Amino acid sequence: MKGMQKNLTSYADPEFSRFLRRTFLASAGYDGEDLERPIVGIADTSSDYNPCHRDMPALAEAVKRGVLEGGALPLVFPTCSLHEILMSPTTMLYRNLLALETEELIRSQPMDAVVLLGGCDKTVPAQLMAAATADVPAVSLVTGPMRTGSWHGERLGACTDCRRLWARHRAGQLDGNQMAEVETRLCSTAGTCMVMGTASTMACMAEALGMALSGSATPPSGSGDRLRTAVHTGRVAARLAVNPVKPSDVLTPPAFRNALTVLLALGGSTNAVIHLLAIARRAGVRLTLDDLAEVSGKVPLLVDLKPSGTGYMEDFHAAGGMPALLKVLKPLLDVSTRTVQGTRLADLLSSTPQPDSRQAVVRTLESPLGPAGALVVLRGTLAPGGAILKRSAATSSLMVHEGPATVFESPDDAAERVDDPGLGITPDHVLVLRNAGPRAAGMPEAGSLPIPRYLAERGVRDMVRISDGRMSGTSFGTVVLHAAPEAAAGGPLALVRDGDRIRLDVPAGRIDLLVDDHELALRRREWTPPPRPERGWRRLHSEHVLQADCGCDLDFC
Repeated sequence: MKGMQKNLTSYADPEFSRFLRRTFLASAGYDGEDLERPIVGIADTSSDYNPCHRDMPALAEAVKRGVLEGGALPLVFPTCSLHEILMSPTTMLYRNLLALETEELIRSQPMDAVVLLGGCDKTVPAQLMAAATADVPAVSLVTGPMRTGSWHGERLGACTDCRRLWARHRAGQLDGNQMAEVETRLCSTAGTCMVMGTASTMACMAEALGMALSGSATPPSGSGDRLRTAVHTGRVAARLAVNPVKPSDVLTPPAFRNALTVLLALGGSTNAVIHLLAIARRAGVRLTLDDLAEVSGKVPLLVDLKPSGTGYMEDFHAAGGMPALLKVLKPLLDVSTRTVQGTRLADLLSSTPQPDSRQAVVRTLESPLGPAGALVVLRGTLAPGGAILKRSAATSSLMVHEGPATVFESPDDAAERVDDPGLGITPDHVLVLRNAGPRAAGMPEAGSLPIPRYLAERGVRDMVRISDGRMSGTSFGTVVLHAAPEAAAGGPLALVRDGDRIRLDVPAGRIDLLVDDHELALRRREWTPPPRPERGWRRLHSEHVLQADCGCDLDFC
């Protein structure tokens, strides 16, 4: 069944269901000609609680125009909206909830294709997870990045500069009045963070996977380029409603390998690793940290964007955006993959020019910005299931480091004690945060623990930190993340004590707790898991969430 005949409400009388459907839609002004058209649903994640999606209503209108031009009927439907800054304790706790909601709405409402409007970090992966499972023709469209601001002649952008300037404030270099000025300069327009954080990375991943239109990842929010992309997306969705290309046709093993290749070339967010693993599981594709480790050794850092470089998303867009990067990466890609546009990647790249030699944002394989291994998979006695480190945004002198642990039991414990001089933390210490994983806390972005204030005031800018939580894709520093299994699941992180020696060896891909097996066995007998949440979504999530090395999806999905 197609169009309004699809997904009928169950009354044990299909004709009565059709009659009621026509009746109520007539009250909304739809006539018989409207209802004969194929239907394109438009999933809308705009919300007053999501300033990054402030321009999304105009985006939705542009998509509707494209759908109508393509001969289909557009119907916008809302889903929950996840904004990184305005949700507690973390949007990661609700990514799977949005994925479930979106999947069920795609399944239960009449639509022949769907356009997924997202942007802020968790919205895009949640929508791609839903699309993979529902397997209705789908196109991802992001709201686009913000434009940069300026403060005292310095170009600024969220949120790498947010963290850098906050670190200077903690070190006593910027006072409260200066920070009040900065607050109004960092986010100058609507849109997502304009560095290669998680939002920008996932926009690029959607395009690399073939689930978004070519060139759609980088146009700034609210720009003419962004609105024209939206109209084009609507036209493509209308075409897909009649001649379907399903997510299962696009989300193939080679497509995910291409996405990993792009992720490494971008110096993209560590969070993208979790999201790609989750999307792949939904698509029935086996993808593991070993695949990332294999690709990591072959792909150099090519894109000069913060936090791994110096530029911003508007610079990437001006340099040609994702098509330019894919053109440079062509020797490392499987160009036989299919896209929602109905073409092969090879066809798209054949009409893509080489990047302009005068720009310096997208580098070449022969002259990269940095070596291979922007993201590194670590394993060892402290993370037998694996952990991730963003080497391209870390301190080179800390790539091999051994030091004593200072342990924090939770993000709240760290917030309360990290600045206490009585802890005696030195630059050689390894800061350990546990019970910040998916089961214990929903996996907040607490892994990039702040440098203790008294060390920051002395000029210390980085230390080795390790946790079972995450960090923002906009962050920088020598931070080991996603340690699996997490402490709340009985992982070795649960057994670390203050003063234990920890060794990080990035070239060897190791993170080890230097405590003998007998002592660890004694500690394990004394360990008890933290209590589970009592009810609601948090209880369901805690009982069914998988570990980071499996994408943190729910086990029944």
